[in-house]
Amino acid sequence: MILVWNGGEFARAKGISAADRGLLLGDGLFETIRVEDGTPRRLSRHMRRLASSARALDLPVPVSAEAVKAGILSLTGEAGLWAARLTVTRGPGGRGLDLPEPLQPSALLSAAPYQVQDAPARLVISDVTRSVRAVSSRHKTLSYIDNVEARRRARALGADDAVMLNGQGDIACASAANIFWIAGGRLYTPALSCGALAGITRACVMRQAGALKIPVEAGRFPAAALQSAEAAFLTNALTGVRPVAGVGGRSLNAGHPMLVKLKTAEAKAGG
Repeated sequence: MILVWNGGEFARAKGISAADRGLLLGDGLFETIRVEDGTPRRLSRHMRRLASSARALDLPVPVSAEAVKAGILSLTGEAGLWAARLTVTRGPGGRGLDLPEPLQPSALLSAAPYQVQDAPARLVISDVTRSVRAVSSRHKTLSYIDNVEARRRARALGADDAVMLNGQGDIACASAANIFWIAGGRLYTPALSCGALAGITRACVMRQAGALKIPVEAGRFPAAALQSAEAAFLTNALTGVRPVAGVGGRSLNAGHPMLVKLKTAEAKAGG
């Protein structure tokens, strides 16, 4: 079911306008939120990220965190594990790229039952690159075609996901997750300047690593860095910390003690 914001609340609707810029141009933002037994996990952080990106794109957000929470609860109830998605678009407009006046932003809310992916992920290095200067790499926009294609090609090769590099050959992210790896007692992850999205779970893992006195380095790293890694894992709002079984033909330790500590800490961490 999809709920559409009507100016006062989220309510059932048949759909959105065929002229909506989110549909036609990818002109919008979204957040995917894990809902556990009626509680949207880290909702305030998701809403802050959405608001920050919306300010950068001059895109009004017509809904509050309270309205989103109420809408999610109406979709999911108070039991089970769900994946909720909030989508905000610039609304309907005329032909072309110029912004319509006045703006009539739209917001949509959906939810579906979710099952945690427990099996460690198998990764390949993708030939689809991530642009460090693209708006779509700095914000969670509706323009996801590169990620879709990277995932499609990875699946065609028998993998679960793809490691995306930027144009300089640095590791950036997976198709729908941030990536970390462990080597020599340290935790590594690409810097945001490499084209990585500022993930909510990424930030949580880095905070938990600090609390556990695990050294963390965010920087620029070539794909070869994964060849010397002892372990690796992916992070996103739905899966939390997902261990990596291997990259390409190289196996990694999905049960590495540091990885297990971080997975447990992230799962227990609040907002």
